[in-house]
Amino acid sequence: MEVVVDILKFIGGSALDVLPIAVFLFVFQWLVIGGRMPNGKQIIVGFVFVVVGLGLFLVGLEQTLFPLGRLMAGQLTDPQFLFESVGRVATELTWQDFYWVYLFAGAIGFSTTMAEPSLIAVSMKANSVSGGAIGVVGLRVAVAIGVGVGVSLGCYRIITGLPLHYFIATGYLVVIVQTMMAPKLIVPLAYDSGGVTTSTVTVPLVTALGLGLAEAVPGRSALLDGFGLVAFASLFPIIAVLAYGQLAVLKERNTKREEDNAL
Repeated sequence: MEVVVDILKFIGGSALDVLPIAVFLFVFQWLVIGGRMPNGKQIIVGFVFVVVGLGLFLVGLEQTLFPLGRLMAGQLTDPQFLFESVGRVATELTWQDFYWVYLFAGAIGFSTTMAEPSLIAVSMKANSVSGGAIGVVGLRVAVAIGVGVGVSLGCYRIITGLPLHYFIATGYLVVIVQTMMAPKLIVPLAYDSGGVTTSTVTVPLVTALGLGLAEAVPGRSALLDGFGLVAFASLFPIIAVLAYGQLAVLKERNTKREEDNAL
């Protein structure tokens, strides 16, 4: 019964969030464009599906993904588990002892990004527009590797307590240098790739992992240290896709050089 109440509460909240969008669209159609909204009944049914879907999605986050992230972070940072995994008895843990956290964070970042619907859509469009020059799987893997590395590095920052802005500033400095060296074809796509990763699948799990890790590591604040992983998940895909474009150009040059030498 409690779950039903939560579902109805989240659906009601989603309806209030979506209502201004629906009202604006219908009023704009009526006052500016003129006339009734084409396929009005179909659009209303679609809005109902959106509201119900958002409500159920939020219930899923609250009931499953957020507790799962906290649970996994708590288990992986349990001192008894860490001491057993490193095979020694110690009085104080170092950042190297949390290697299972880094591996788990990288795997979560990679797998959730590969399943991200928005990334799949962007990859298919990029492949179509580029005439096959940009591979669907290659782009998805490059972005997923970037997210995995970024989330792992973000967990390292939480564990060590180092300032967030050092990592972000250094990362964007790398992006600036790569932007000047990468092929122009890949630069806009790389910047967009940083945005499509922070969507429906990746953000909930990554956020839950960061909050759970900050709560589990002694001396860390969930508010100050728990957030920031999404920034890593947005930044490092840009670096990865730019590197993907640079490697593609380098491979093409090597192939052309080998063909010239063969002639």
